[in-house]
Amino acid sequence: MLLPVLLPVTVLIVLGATWAMTQPMTRIAVSTGHPPLGLLVWQLVVSVLLLGGWNLWRRKPLPLTPRALVLFVVVALLGTVLPNSANYKAAAHLPSGVMSIIISTVAMFTFPLAIAVGIDRFSWARMGGLVLGLVGIVLIATPEASLPDPAGAPFVWLALFASACYAGEGVYLGRRGAEGLGPVTVLLGASLVALVLALPLAYASGQLVNPLRVWAAPEYAITLSSVLNVVAYVGYIWLVGHSGAVFAAQITYLATGFGVFWAMILLGESYSGPVWIALAAMMGGLALVQPRPRPEPQMPPDDAAPRNDVVPGGTRPQDARLTATSDRDPT
Repeated sequence: MLLPVLLPVTVLIVLGATWAMTQPMTRIAVSTGHPPLGLLVWQLVVSVLLLGGWNLWRRKPLPLTPRALVLFVVVALLGTVLPNSANYKAAAHLPSGVMSIIISTVAMFTFPLAIAVGIDRFSWARMGGLVLGLVGIVLIATPEASLPDPAGAPFVWLALFASACYAGEGVYLGRRGAEGLGPVTVLLGASLVALVLALPLAYASGQLVNPLRVWAAPEYAITLSSVLNVVAYVGYIWLVGHSGAVFAAQITYLATGFGVFWAMILLGESYSGPVWIALAAMMGGLALVQPRPRPEPQMPPDDAAPRNDVVPGGTRPQDARLTATSDRDPT
């Protein structure tokens, strides 16, 4: 029967399109000047409500051991507070499609970091992928050639900082592990810590966004983006458990390609020749730096359930911590 083959392929395509949708939603969310920390708090509240509800339904207590708390803090800082704040700021100045291309550099940042901490080996092929990624970034960062507004060039580096944070988070988890915790538990704990950190900062800086205001496109967009992240991660972890991490890693290409597609369809963006060349270079680089098939670790049995990474924008399918697998039904 074709169903066993078609199902994971269909899920892969749908998840790639879903994750990619978060980029234009982010662009809409920042279109009226909502500040980064205010959007971050909004996103975290939605994530905590969804993931906390899931955890309550499963009746899984959140561990509060010192090691677990350290893990939550690291993931909160490197995976949410720092990169998402940077991404929200950059998204206000860069086209959504360009942001989708830049986010794919997470895999390229991960490669040298993983070598530096001793969890990966040097490979000339993967080094070639890193070079292609750098070529893509140079093409995008040349304002007179690729960006509609040359003033947006400095924000390319801010978006790259976010990618580097995501890569650092993944390498940390690859090096130290998740303390035996499953992905939903890790993300819920990290989201709560991130909310504790971001809420007072947003309040003190006057960046809180009042959810009781009359909602318009930006408010609906940030809420939808947060929900899409959670839904996409639910499906992603199912796919990893069903078909393996290497197959699921192909979502990187789809998320990048669909991100450009959605930006053209929903936002009416168009791109110069250098951006298309940069996209091709990034795709080639991703093909070279993607992990090769190898025996895959098992997800802790207490949490064989999905977790969102948010991306979004927090969408980070190339993150090293998304490679945990489970033979059990994630639902």
